Amino acid sequence: MRSGSASKRMRLDKYLKVARLAKRRSEAKEALDAGRIECAGRPVKASYQVKVGDELLIHYARDDVRVRIDAVPERAAKGRAEKFYTLLPPDPKKLQQ
Repeated sequence: MRSGSASKRMRLDKYLKVARLAKRRSEAKEALDAGRIECAGRPVKASYQVKVGDELLIHYARDDVRVRIDAVPERAAKGRAEKFYTLLPPDPKKLQQ
């Protein structure tokens, strides 16, 4: 990545690992390949470049989680994972079903 770049980006599978939304990068890739993670209503691939402001819908086994990307780190930093995203309330459309 070029220094001085205003918009940081990172592969989604790596971001999920760094933000601790997945235990391992390979686990994140499997979920992405299975279509269990969406951005803007569409399943995304592991190579998708996340950026600040993206909203993800993650379909875990027991629950769905919506998050907004608040920061894209240059490298992993222990203890800071919760600062990389914000949990969003569930989709109101799904609650009505």
